[in-house]
Amino acid sequence: MKEKRLLLILLFVSNFTFSQLKGIVKDSISGKPIPYVNIWVENETIGTNSEENGSFVLNISEEKNIVFSALGYQTKTVSSTEITEVFLVPAAIQLNELVIEKPKNTETIEVGNYEKSGFRIGLGNINSAVFFKPTDEMLTHPFLKEIKFLTKSEIKNAKIRIKILGLEEDNYPGENLIDEEIIISVKKGKNTNIVDLSNFRFKIPNEGFFVSFEKLLIEENKYFYEFNYKDDKGEKRTQKSLSIEPELCFIPEEKDIVWQSSINGNWSKSKKHTLKSPKSYENLLMRKYHDKYLAPSLKITLSN
Repeated sequence: MKEKRLLLILLFVSNFTFSQLKGIVKDSISGKPIPYVNIWVENETIGTNSEENGSFVLNISEEKNIVFSALGYQTKTVSSTEITEVFLVPAAIQLNELVIEKPKNTETIEVGNYEKSGFRIGLGNINSAVFFKPTDEMLTHPFLKEIKFLTKSEIKNAKIRIKILGLEEDNYPGENLIDEEIIISVKKGKNTNIVDLSNFRFKIPNEGFFVSFEKLLIEENKYFYEFNYKDDKGEKRTQKSLSIEPELCFIPEEKDIVWQSSINGNWSKSKKHTLKSPKSYENLLMRKYHDKYLAPSLKITLSN
């Protein structure tokens, strides 16, 4: 009898350990599914996004608190034991005094650092943000017109989310400054992507802002592949792996302007990239990345 009880306990623990949390996220008023919601385990970096139909799957090992965050909705935390349908409440819009300015669009300037030589870096599920500190010239051309960035994708029509973020008091990336989703589909291969933002008539803040690129952990962005390697004994091995497409292409940057985060939105400054022996490094192209920050190949266009 004790053996049977032990077996039942082990089976229960095993099933719970590898359980999948499944559910769907909906608008509390309309009942419609909400796509691309950020979903993560509270105080952890384990997370996912809801699919286009609002459904999601999250692998957890025990009872957890799950956080749901989406643009235009109040953030909600729910116990994993209570999740089947999650209803998010639309956020109340605070109406401030608006000064409407129409861009002249008679002059434009480009700001940033864009190079086609940028190379793909597999950062896993890490998001990137680049800080722009306005100069006098930028403030005389204060309307964000266009974003140009470089990607390399192993699949067709991979989706990535772009956000324009403000600054927190400690200069960390802050809240969204554009209250509409910007989801971009990226072609397969290495491509220059140009995003027209002129319809937003977004005027850059004097204190600065971030352009962030956020990975969407959805099924259509997953790419499964195999690679060969040698183990410690020199024997050839094959390993299966997964990447979330698309990947940004990065270039060397002197300034400390790049931030990174996981799906939970906890941002931290990126560190410099260093090679162990840059002088003897055979690939001359790679030497220029030594002791530099890695920044997305990115340029913005501003208009007056």
